[in-house]
Amino acid sequence: MNLLLHTCCAPCLLYPASFLRRQEVAFTVFAANPNIHPYQEYQRRTAQLAAWCQSENIPYYEDRPYAMREFLGAVAQEPDQRCPFCYRVRLDKTAIFAEEHGYSHFSTTLLYSRFQNHELIKAIGEELAAAHNLTFFYHDFRAGWPEGVKRSKELGMYRQQYCGCIFSEQERYDPQFHKRKKK
Repeated sequence: MNLLLHTCCAPCLLYPASFLRRQEVAFTVFAANPNIHPYQEYQRRTAQLAAWCQSENIPYYEDRPYAMREFLGAVAQEPDQRCPFCYRVRLDKTAIFAEEHGYSHFSTTLLYSRFQNHELIKAIGEELAAAHNLTFFYHDFRAGWPEGVKRSKELGMYRQQYCGCIFSEQERYDPQFHKRKKK
């Protein structure tokens, strides 16, 4: 298996990378994250991810240019429907890169998060795999959540407190949003 692994950030890569290495799976990291906002947050996450990959001798590619405007334009009218769009755009970019560069499989570190919709990610991944003549590698990495969190803290990694988009940031920090959501 030659796997292209979409990766959102370094802390979310730690456990999946460890798991894949134990399974002797050759993988390359691909950062495609137009959802991350603000730009300084995007830069911080990307720089840490690139540095960690370099320190671990993991091949790394980054989708460019940063497409935050396109992402926001697509989700601004229905922010509560942003996650399906976000999964699709990131996995599609990954599948296209995988197909163009000779990978047989692709996956995502979104499958590490306790906060993401695994069934939807899997369904989108399998749909895109069929469209690009690839295999979507599904593995539920959530079992490694405590290990990944512990390791990222040991390494002194920056651990963001929201998924990445401006809407998830508001959901995390805006007390008025929390009051409305609980009703």
